[in-house]
Amino acid sequence: MSVNPFLMERSLDLVLPPPIIGKRRGISFLEGFRVAIQGLMANKLRSFLTMLGVIIGVSAVIVMISLGQGAGQATRQAIQRLGTNVLTVMPGSLMMGGVSQGLGSAQNLKLEDVDFLLKTCPSVKAATPEVRGSATVKFRNQNTRTSVVGAWPEYFEIRNLPIASGKAFNKDDVRRRAKVVVIGDNVRETLFGATDPIGKYIKLNGQSFKVVGVTQKRGASGFRSPDDQVTIPVTTAMRRVFGMDYLNSISVQAVSEEKMNEAQTEVEQALAKAHKLGPNEEPDVRIFNQADITESAAQQSKFLTMLLAGIALVSLVVGGIGIMNIMLVSVTERTREIGIRKAIGAKQRDILYQFIIESMTLSVVGGLIGIALGVGVSLWMGRPASSGGLGFPMMLTMPPILVSFSFSVLVGMFFGIYPAVKASRLDPIEALRYE
Repeated sequence: MSVNPFLMERSLDLVLPPPIIGKRRGISFLEGFRVAIQGLMANKLRSFLTMLGVIIGVSAVIVMISLGQGAGQATRQAIQRLGTNVLTVMPGSLMMGGVSQGLGSAQNLKLEDVDFLLKTCPSVKAATPEVRGSATVKFRNQNTRTSVVGAWPEYFEIRNLPIASGKAFNKDDVRRRAKVVVIGDNVRETLFGATDPIGKYIKLNGQSFKVVGVTQKRGASGFRSPDDQVTIPVTTAMRRVFGMDYLNSISVQAVSEEKMNEAQTEVEQALAKAHKLGPNEEPDVRIFNQADITESAAQQSKFLTMLLAGIALVSLVVGGIGIMNIMLVSVTERTREIGIRKAIGAKQRDILYQFIIESMTLSVVGGLIGIALGVGVSLWMGRPASSGGLGFPMMLTMPPILVSFSFSVLVGMFFGIYPAVKASRLDPIEALRYE
């Protein structure tokens, strides 16, 4: 194969460090970096295709971790919006023919149980009975199907549900089984639009109820949204609407987060006593601790984040393999150049460092582009749909950016070692004969 001397000289100008006058020294990092950048610019398309795997890998790691962390944060916030320091007491399972009908099917929670808890449990700050169902609500020619909650006035404080306009019903309304209702913001918007609903009467399953309040808009929470529910006195719900004499659940608020476990124990013992259970009998209720639910959600979020990050890291490793392949091709293409460098005094470590620096340069440049792409995609995905985004719960933080970039640098170094070692061990005489 014939070689154009002019092209060969120009090629060597791009890849060889400046000549050393006097005492010889090894190639510096800056010199190696400069030569590597010149090499990238001389083969733009090949360099870009080589870096593409690293770019995709780094950006995927950032996006996936941001998505996982954002989903975890959204879940925790949704749980916290249901109230702070809250225990939820559910009825046990009803057995029919030896077959369990599922949690909550028993009808063993009564209004008297709530009063008994408040009297006997010092770690309990507040409690409210709850009954749930669904109904059609109507105002003039507008109607919607919504969930109905019957509770005490304490429900709004325990469930962290402020009143935006009007007021909540009171104890006297509960005692009188009054037909008053507090509506969610979505129900208000559907039935009334821009009209002030306070003081207006709506039909709830055909019965007239006076609107006394509207709850503050909370937004979708992943659980039962209070924006799409109406709340009425528990006695009204039990006697006038649903015709039932038992509760679906009891919400209990502990005096503090530190007292959650103590409050749970007190509630278990109090209900066992109220239901006249023996010391060896199984509890006939199930108590859900908000702290346990939050911890479980956090663990699931952590697992999801690690899983997504692991999948993304695979693409980064694949990008590293691509760098190694192209560096091996580069060693073959530059065999004669390596022979010339060794002939004028370059040592094995100079060749080794040069190729490792070039490999790291590919991964560093690819990593920086990947960071820009990953941050941009994360910000776009986190924007509301109304603003042109996807509205995903993204949480962009610095650690995943630093981790992904550091990993890309390590990938470049690791996958550049074999080509660099191969290049440094070339025999200069054989290399000079290579055409």
